[in-house]
Amino acid sequence: MDFSVPERVSALLPPIRELVQRELFPLERELAERGWNAVLPRINAAREKVKKAGWFAPHISKEHGGLGLSLLEFAFVSEALGQSPLGHYAFNCNAPDIGNMELLEKFGSEAQKKKWLAPLWRGEHRSCFSMTEPDHPGSNPAWMGTLAKKDGDHYVINGRKWFTSSADGAAFAIVMAVTDPDNENPYARASQIIVPTDTPGFRIVRNISVMGEPGEGYPSHAEIAYENVRVPRANLLGEEGAGFVLAQERLGPGRIHHCMRWIGICERAFELMCQRAVERELSPGKPLGTRGPVQTWIAESRAEIDASRLMVLQAAWKMDRDGPHAARDEISTIKFFVANVLQRVLDRAIQAHGALGLTDDLPLAYWYRHERAARIYDGPDEVHQSSLARRILRERGLDVRKGGDR
Repeated sequence: MDFSVPERVSALLPPIRELVQRELFPLERELAERGWNAVLPRINAAREKVKKAGWFAPHISKEHGGLGLSLLEFAFVSEALGQSPLGHYAFNCNAPDIGNMELLEKFGSEAQKKKWLAPLWRGEHRSCFSMTEPDHPGSNPAWMGTLAKKDGDHYVINGRKWFTSSADGAAFAIVMAVTDPDNENPYARASQIIVPTDTPGFRIVRNISVMGEPGEGYPSHAEIAYENVRVPRANLLGEEGAGFVLAQERLGPGRIHHCMRWIGICERAFELMCQRAVERELSPGKPLGTRGPVQTWIAESRAEIDASRLMVLQAAWKMDRDGPHAARDEISTIKFFVANVLQRVLDRAIQAHGALGLTDDLPLAYWYRHERAARIYDGPDEVHQSSLARRILRERGLDVRKGGDR
């Protein structure tokens, strides 16, 4: 397999990296210290420059105004954008909007595409994805309490969600709700429904404080109450009962996006660590990089980042070629492997910077706070590891789910 940079994106990457460094790097400290709203006008100015360059929403088809990049092609762009916490937002391919765009483009009706997808890919509004619940484990998406009952031509939704990322300021939510609670197949009980956030009964209870930060706007995680929220049945996304299937369609590419973003973070952290090793002197004429432990951090980080990239590109290539189901082992593998590499590289980079690494003078502490969740969202490490191991053992004749029956 050839994992060199595809010709279609090779010319894009240098100017994209240059724009990220010039326009976004200078905003990172203020983002960490003063929050989203303080830097939003300048982020939007950067967005206009991205639009003018023709790079906006690069993952979306040309038909809908994007660059039409394949998953493998977009992976290279995602890594470049991941080097700043603001990169994906500036290019309008940030989570959860990117996943919602992909869902609407693939499963939305023409009316839904016109009303919700078009303004989303144009960057005119934001969205959120509302699935996780405080009273049910996120690792079991087939078990949830939020109900959507039919009432004539409408659904009436009641329930509570949390960690609905970026709900603060979003125009609409795609809500996972149970529409057929008595279905014998637990994976066919839920549906996905588009809910405008100005619908009566949609209430943001709070932006959840995470690692000491409540967040606002795009980098926030809301708890939401759905209290007799009434929406037309025409807002159903895809078929009724297909909520779990759509979630898997969304999460497969989403894990590629996340992993390549994490690799971008790792590359930025790695470069900062190497600069520190060269420039910081422990005593006159004795740079930090002359010490064996620091050399080990650099060598191990380089090896782990390179291995991660090849694993993710291979998963993206297979998904492009054969679809998400064929690549599920690769997707599980990269999800827990790259998330752990991210934690180790960030930790080493912070250690190399000493007390400076704990401050918001650099983006390392911001990422350390915000990206610890990488080992939890989109499936905890342990779930992916267990699922992968079960499939491997099943191929060898051992069905773990049946108590070891051969």
